[in-house]
Amino acid sequence: MLSCLITLGQAQKFIGSVIAGTNVTQVDGDEVAGFYKWGFNGGMSVTLPLDDKYHWFGTVELIYTQKGSYQTAYRANAILSDTNRLQFQNEDFSVPFNKNIKYKLNLDYVEVPVVFHYEDHHTGWAFGAGFAWGRLVRAHEIENGWTTTTNVRSNTYKKNDWSVIADVRFRLYKGLKLNVRYQYSFVPLRVRDYYTERTGERETRKQYNNVITVRLIYSFNEKFVRNPEWVRGGSKGPRWIHDTSKGWYTGK
Repeated sequence: MLSCLITLGQAQKFIGSVIAGTNVTQVDGDEVAGFYKWGFNGGMSVTLPLDDKYHWFGTVELIYTQKGSYQTAYRANAILSDTNRLQFQNEDFSVPFNKNIKYKLNLDYVEVPVVFHYEDHHTGWAFGAGFAWGRLVRAHEIENGWTTTTNVRSNTYKKNDWSVIADVRFRLYKGLKLNVRYQYSFVPLRVRDYYTERTGERETRKQYNNVITVRLIYSFNEKFVRNPEWVRGGSKGPRWIHDTSKGWYTGK
C-alpha cells in the first residue's frame, strides 16, 4: 500500500494536515455501559487526491489515540437513602476502595488509519470509510478502586487493535475542517470471564473498542479560490472552494 501511494505521489501532490481532538469511548463486552471515558486524539496525515475533479481522496494518518472505559462509584453503587444522602457501597470491604472510581480502563494506541473520502467541494461536506491498525503503548486498569497489574507487558489486552471507520468532515474555512468519526474494533481486544448474578454462572465475553471522535483538521498546503456562487447564509456552498482550474493537485 505504501509503495502504491509513493508511485501515485510522483505524479500528484500530497496534502499535509495536522489533527487534534477528543475521543469519547467505551469497551463493549465489559460490565460498564456508556461513553464516559474521554481521551486525546491527534497527530498528522497525508492526503492524496484521486481524481481530476477533486472529489475522491485517500488519506493515511499517524495518530496517538486514547481509548478505554470508565464508571464512577457514584454511577455504579450510589443509592439514595431516606435522609437523601448519597452512600457508597462496596461489594468487598476487604480490599482498598476508591470511592470515586468503580472501574477505569486506559488503553493508549499509536494508530495508522487509512480512509477514503468523497467530497462535494461546493458544499464542503465529505463522507468516508476505511480501517485502522493500532499498536497498544500504554494500559492501566482500576477495578473497585484497586489498581490492577494490567500493563502493556502483562498481555491482558492484545497489543494490536484492528478497527473499521466511518468518517464525516465539513470544511469550516479553507483548509480548516471539522471531523466526526465513528470507529469500532472488528477483532476482540480481550476475552474475559464474568460472573453473572442472574444465572449464577460464569459468562465468557469478547471485548471491543467503541469510539466516537470529534476533531479539527488543518490542511496547510491546499489551494483555494472564492466560490463565485457563494451568498451569505451558505445556500450556495462555502465561500472558499478547491482551486482545480490549474491542476495544482496533479502537478501539471
